[in-house]
Amino acid sequence: MAPMKVYGWAVSPWMARVLVWLEEAGAEYELVPMSRNDSDHRRPKHLARNPFGEIPVLEDGDLMLYHKPSRFLTSSFRFSSCESRAIARHILRKYKPELLGAGSLQESAMVDVWVDVDAHQLEPVLKPIVVNCIINPFVGRDVEQGIVDESVQKLKKLLEVYEARLSSNKYLAGDSISFADLTHFNFMRYFMATKHAVVLDAYPHAKAWWEALLARPSVKKVIAGMPPDFGFGSRRIP
Repeated sequence: MAPMKVYGWAVSPWMARVLVWLEEAGAEYELVPMSRNDSDHRRPKHLARNPFGEIPVLEDGDLMLYHKPSRFLTSSFRFSSCESRAIARHILRKYKPELLGAGSLQESAMVDVWVDVDAHQLEPVLKPIVVNCIINPFVGRDVEQGIVDESVQKLKKLLEVYEARLSSNKYLAGDSISFADLTHFNFMRYFMATKHAVVLDAYPHAKAWWEALLARPSVKKVIAGMPPDFGFGSRRIP
């Protein structure tokens, strides 16, 4: 069977979500790098893979999984999110269903709960912090400090929930790592590159959980392609 192909640029948080699960699952795959600056995602060849012109795209034989556009935009970035989780679920169903809690109704339910918490609670709070603290200064947009401050306060309340959960469980869905944990990695990586990362110090169990994720070989490999400034300052923009 031919290896899967994943199209996009590794600096993208949602590309990173797919890559980390390919690595975690031990799947054979080919990374097909694309250039955002050269508008590779708008060319006919890519539009044949994804008519919405987004990344990542996963090609698995005759199956093509891709993003649709998101309403969360900046002048230089279009953020997509939910479909990268669908792509990741496909990878895990195929190679490591146990990471989805397969075989245990209780565990699979807890995986779903915490994936939804990340998608609908945590990620929307982290986005404005990352955009304002990392992206806007490089693209000439004003930093909306009021939005950042409000988001940080919301984050603190959310971290109280994570801290309570992780004080009685090593990982979010139980005592072993699952999709629920590493689905958090991609955007947390960029948040932890901002000055507001110190917020996590007040939540020792949540901080230990994050450090455990960072120690995984899959994360170490993928994070190497995710410069903390999105590639702007280091001129590693794809």
